[in-house]
Amino acid sequence: MSLFKKSVVLIVLLLVLDQVVKIWIKTHMMLGEEYSVFGDWFLIHFIENNGMAFGMELEGQWGKILLSLFRIFAVCGIGWYLYDISTKKAPLGLVISIALIFSGAMGNIIDSAFYGLIFNDSYYQVSTFMPEAGGYASFLHGKVVDMLYFPLLEGRFPEWLPMWGGEHYIFFRPVFNIADSYITIGVTFILLFQRKYFMKEHK
Repeated sequence: MSLFKKSVVLIVLLLVLDQVVKIWIKTHMMLGEEYSVFGDWFLIHFIENNGMAFGMELEGQWGKILLSLFRIFAVCGIGWYLYDISTKKAPLGLVISIALIFSGAMGNIIDSAFYGLIFNDSYYQVSTFMPEAGGYASFLHGKVVDMLYFPLLEGRFPEWLPMWGGEHYIFFRPVFNIADSYITIGVTFILLFQRKYFMKEHK
């Protein structure tokens, strides 16, 4: 099996895992509901967002459309790059890293593009798959499902600290999903091993 075909298999497996978890969350939990996995420092906490990784977003409907279109163009570019380096026998680590980033971006695009069409909303109810009354939003206006929450540390900043003195803090505050994890891992690998990856690719 060629390196590119192996990367496609990896992407399919990663996307299946991401979507199975999101669909389970969407069809078994209401917004804001949470379960403890390991004490108070690892929670499954269901939220939805309109935007980028780790809950960041662009405001308004036009922001949502622009972000969705940007994602689609970005995924096309990443997919072409993945094909290019796979056929040129780039380092395996680089191919896996790009496949992770592609899978993460694609996983969140699926939410944004289709979840509004195939689910009703999750406010005060558990969402239904393919409801008779239709979905909660149009194409490209769906929301991304997030659920992984790691509030490892919580407390207040010392009063003497400039700007944030006395304010409450939680680390790590963002709620994210498996697709976000793929992107983070892929980018981290590239940053850590860029000399190894790109020197071999150049040769």
